[in-house]
Amino acid sequence: MAGRGRPKRPQLSRERVVTAAIALADDKGEAGVTMRAVAGRLGVEAMSLYNHVANREALLDGMVDAVFAEIDLPDPAADWRSAVRDRAASARAALRRHPWAVGLLDSRTDPGPATLRHHDTVLGILRSQGFSVTLAMRAVSVIDSYVYGFVMQELSLPFTDREGLAEVAGGILDGPLGRAHPHLAEVIAAQAGAGDYDPDEDFAFGLSLILGALHPDGGSAAAERGGGGGRR
Repeated sequence: MAGRGRPKRPQLSRERVVTAAIALADDKGEAGVTMRAVAGRLGVEAMSLYNHVANREALLDGMVDAVFAEIDLPDPAADWRSAVRDRAASARAALRRHPWAVGLLDSRTDPGPATLRHHDTVLGILRSQGFSVTLAMRAVSVIDSYVYGFVMQELSLPFTDREGLAEVAGGILDGPLGRAHPHLAEVIAAQAGAGDYDPDEDFAFGLSLILGALHPDGGSAAAERGGGGGRR
């Protein structure tokens, strides 16, 4: 009878291929993304993917661009510190959703439209509020290094909540390592007894330090002292 039988599979597209690759990377990491594996997730032959992406490198380009598209673009009219703070928080959230992307965001030689739009917007905010070309570039580099590094650190911690922290702390404090390293033991004990572990608070603290040190007229207090923060 007409209209019955196997449901029609959605038409393959570049967006579907990239979305499937991202889901695969979220499950298995970037190394698990192969053309064959992506095709298997989509239920198609691997050769059919090449009608939409040239090769694995082009697929990675698309995946990175899709992650950049998830990062909220700051309001060009906002104060630069507020804009950068909001953008950093959104970038951290995107990277926590896609841990495999931490080492890839700035690695592509063929960036996509979302990537280019993102960087152009952030640099434009800094430039419009007094940063020189050089200082805007340095500011973005410092902030991104902090965001990427923080995400890598928090994803690698051996605990995710207070109970996990207490368990790890107890294993160290109750053994010879705690006695041999009293200052480290002091910090661990303080962290374990400080209440709920709050990575958001830690992230905001470090970001505030960076934003407080940056200045459109000199880049940072350190740059001003070193004489390396002049305009270009």
